[in-house]
Amino acid sequence: MNHNDEPLIYLETDRLLLREFTADDANLLFELDSDPEVIRYADVPFILEGKLPDYDRYPNQVLPRFLTAYQQSNHQFGFWAAIVKSTRQFIGWFEFNPDPKVGGDVELGYRLKREAWGHGYATEGAKALIAKGFLELQIPRVAAVALEENRASTRVMKKVGLKFEREEFYEPLGRSLVLYGLNREDFHSA
Repeated sequence: MNHNDEPLIYLETDRLLLREFTADDANLLFELDSDPEVIRYADVPFILEGKLPDYDRYPNQVLPRFLTAYQQSNHQFGFWAAIVKSTRQFIGWFEFNPDPKVGGDVELGYRLKREAWGHGYATEGAKALIAKGFLELQIPRVAAVALEENRASTRVMKKVGLKFEREEFYEPLGRSLVLYGLNREDFHSA
């Protein structure tokens, strides 16, 4: 939060604002995760258990984790609410966060509402995050992971310049994951 009690704007693109989540955003996340098509390729606990999302999980577990990540990284990394500038509508989130599951690299991720699909928002937000990471934050590497069959997500990864690195079996979901990545040197030489 900034001094006016407005959520901190992390990044702005032509059409999007990426802002910090607040303690009041539990309903937005719950609504996003309540669409079976949106979470079809996600590896969140309730999916692994074959259940629907539980609202109490969002204010009590999910949001505190997001808010702690901001504080621990001096507001440089985390999960960012994606807001369409022209309508102020929440359309999902972007992740830009160091993550052990990608070897400690900064993981790029995104989850958007179904009505936001096909409008280029994932590509626009991802490109801006990658540029911020390499140019402003001086990170050495960005990585992204998706289920192999999630073609829309892997298409975005390719569009934003990430390169395929490997495929591996992901035991919790019983399916294959693909890892894409980009080093700072390759970003600067592109």
